[in-house]
Amino acid sequence: MVLEPNCTVPKLFLKVSEEYPEIICQYKRINNEQSEPITYRETMQLAYDFAAGLLSIGTQRQEKIGLISDNRAEWFQADMGLMLIGATDVPRGCDATVQDLEKILSICECTKTIAENNAQLNKILSIKDKLPNLNTLICFEPEETVKEDVKKLAKDSKVKILFFNDLIKEGQKWRIENKGVVEEELKKGSESELATLIFTSGTTGTPKGVMLTHRNFLAQLDEIPERIFLNPGDKALSVLPVWHVYERLVEYVITCQAGTICYSKPVGSILLADFQRFNPHLMPAVPRVFEAVVDGIFKKMRKTGGIVNAMFTFFYKLAVVHKRMQRKMFRQDACYSSYKTTMWWILFFIPWTLMWPLYWLGNLLVFRKIKAMLGKNFRLGIAGGGAYPKRIDEFFWALGINVVEGYGLTETAPIVAVRPAAAPVFRTIGSAIRGIQVRIVDQEGYILGRCKEGILQVKGPTVMQGYYKNPEKTAEVLSEDGWLNTGDLAILSIHDEICIKGRIKDTIVLRGGENLEPIPIEQKLVESKFIKTAVVLGQDKRYLAALILVNKEEIEYYAQENGIQYDTYENLLASEVIQNLYQTEISNLISAKNGFKMFERINKFALITKDFEIGVELSAKQEIMRFRINELYKKQIDAMYADEK
Repeated sequence: MVLEPNCTVPKLFLKVSEEYPEIICQYKRINNEQSEPITYRETMQLAYDFAAGLLSIGTQRQEKIGLISDNRAEWFQADMGLMLIGATDVPRGCDATVQDLEKILSICECTKTIAENNAQLNKILSIKDKLPNLNTLICFEPEETVKEDVKKLAKDSKVKILFFNDLIKEGQKWRIENKGVVEEELKKGSESELATLIFTSGTTGTPKGVMLTHRNFLAQLDEIPERIFLNPGDKALSVLPVWHVYERLVEYVITCQAGTICYSKPVGSILLADFQRFNPHLMPAVPRVFEAVVDGIFKKMRKTGGIVNAMFTFFYKLAVVHKRMQRKMFRQDACYSSYKTTMWWILFFIPWTLMWPLYWLGNLLVFRKIKAMLGKNFRLGIAGGGAYPKRIDEFFWALGINVVEGYGLTETAPIVAVRPAAAPVFRTIGSAIRGIQVRIVDQEGYILGRCKEGILQVKGPTVMQGYYKNPEKTAEVLSEDGWLNTGDLAILSIHDEICIKGRIKDTIVLRGGENLEPIPIEQKLVESKFIKTAVVLGQDKRYLAALILVNKEEIEYYAQENGIQYDTYENLLASEVIQNLYQTEISNLISAKNGFKMFERINKFALITKDFEIGVELSAKQEIMRFRINELYKKQIDAMYADEK
């Protein structure tokens, strides 16, 4: 994509809206059954009007304005309006705690903050004494949804509450009285201006404000549309938290190609209904969403049972083997030495050819029906924001559903690489996007080159300007010559495809000095139908232990099938037969035959029953916040390591 000099995100959006004015830009969600279409022309006008409304209340260029909301059409409109006049948004979702809001809004000295609804207004007003600069709140929801006690609290706090739709109308009047002013503000915009200030959700408990410019975002749009392509009017489901940089950039990728954003939710029933209603071409999501889809399919097949489940199991296993051979023959696996293509063709050509009719039959009888659950147009899924399990990758590859993996950080706005949809290489994130340099270094900073595991470093126009008001933390990750230490372990293939292996901060060092990555172990454990989530522990301990989140439905079904009598669910889990079941499952999965070393085996485990929640055990990207796990489950963890005290 060719961008004009000194382009900004809203300048690019204006160009697209002029080329495709009547293409639908957004489907505004009214309720779970209804959505309202909004064209590119209408969206651009709403952005202009909101920008004018902000100017009418004294908003200045580069002023920092809080934006506390979950996914909705108004978020995108407000985002464009803010950037259009050179303001900087400070976004966060509705799951933000009072403590989170106090920190980010006070550090940024926000005088104005946009809040989605009554609950967010109440949270912000409850800490007004900690936010001396705050004087204006703008609510997305209409006035009648705001409770009287919140209005009174605002009045007592001397904070004015305005409403998005009213400010839009005020902006329309202001534009008539001040012709061309908003348009001139758009022209003044510079690629070097700060577009957003995103405080990381933090899996380590120390969120930092990442400063991202328009250039940081737009540098990615040079090549990403080649790897993740859309035609004008193609639809994409929006299910990720939009305040997070991954979903935000995804929306820019969609709109720069005149695609349509369809707002949905990562809730099984809503998501599947929206697949049928919108028939999307594209869905970006965190790995847990794709994992839930796969687990749902397996669960449905097991419940159906009989010939249907038998056919599914047979054809699925055949498809996995068939695709594994195909990847070897057609160089679709990452290579870290040299390709042995001739050997693979000699070994696999006959069995691969003989299996082809059966694979075709499986697609006709089974896989086609599964694909239909994703709608008739579905072309591509993008998994990012966390580790993508191999079993999920292999499932979609076997069924012929194209789900590619991307990788990035908030500090890189965010994309470093994404597996190309047209030429994917299994278990990689592809090579770095155009204009981005990557290298692998050891702990001392020496460059390792290809095919050696080490720390991934990134350099290029997508790398952040630094952490806001935090030069010390900036210096820890960003060198003077512009190399960003990602904190992730990776390896480069012979063709520079990147394979992420783990995270330095997640690395567990046992008392014997053994280093290991918990994520591959956790991903293997959840292959058991009895395990929903696993958290591996063991830092500075003699052995590994694990917290196992139980799949209640499967355990109760197992008890029923095996005639196990019990009075309470808790007693069932504590019973010898269930404890032995989990011990066997864990031992079989984390074993030498599956490639695990002796010190990587799980010596002890504790069964837990409470589902992990975003903002509690999980970050907004649905990654496990390990520091929170250690706090929340201290009793269970201490019990597993009682013999070490």
